[in-house]
Amino acid sequence: MDAPDNPWFSLDYLQRNWGEVSDQLVIHTTLTLQAVVIALAIAFPLAVLARRIPRLSGPIMGVSGVLYTIPSFALFGLLAPFTGIGRTTVLIGLVAYALLVLVRNIVVGLQGVDRDVTDAARGMGYTPMRLLLQVELPNALPSIIAGLRIAAVSTVALVTVGVVVGYGGLGQLMFRGLQSDYRAQIMTATVLCLALALVIDLLLVLAGRLAMPWARGRAAA
Repeated sequence: MDAPDNPWFSLDYLQRNWGEVSDQLVIHTTLTLQAVVIALAIAFPLAVLARRIPRLSGPIMGVSGVLYTIPSFALFGLLAPFTGIGRTTVLIGLVAYALLVLVRNIVVGLQGVDRDVTDAARGMGYTPMRLLLQVELPNALPSIIAGLRIAAVSTVALVTVGVVVGYGGLGQLMFRGLQSDYRAQIMTATVLCLALALVIDLLLVLAGRLAMPWARGRAAA
């Protein structure tokens, strides 16, 4: 029978340790957001290159795919001797894992733009940059938003693995809880990870709806 002083849910634990819990939650949140933003900043030009120059598509997708297949523990361990122990190592690893999802979804979105639409835009004198920003990008947004949602949610989970180099956000609480069999600590960190992933996902859904008002119009019709 479970001991009454070691429950899975404990408001008392949260009240007594809120300072530490909130600090780790902030670390977890900022790491996730920074990793996704940096990955998007890298992935977008790579995807555009892959779309514009087909011969580069294979190498770009191949390199990002190889990075994605490296186990997270191994990747953080390989980076640590060069980037040290802490935030930088974890951030580099998270960006590497988000790249494949984002590059692939952006490429798919750009490839899915109706050829007749792009041909008409070129016929109207659109420059390549204007064509990208005003025609291709808006039409590719559904795929890009979907990629961002997948990348963000998976990054929330991967941050916890950063505990291997001493910077895992809520993963630090999980690890210490597992070591001491402190169930409330494990469950609190787990629930907060799930809540963070859900909140970020909902915010991205909302951002997508605001960025694509025409999609709302179609749904209403």
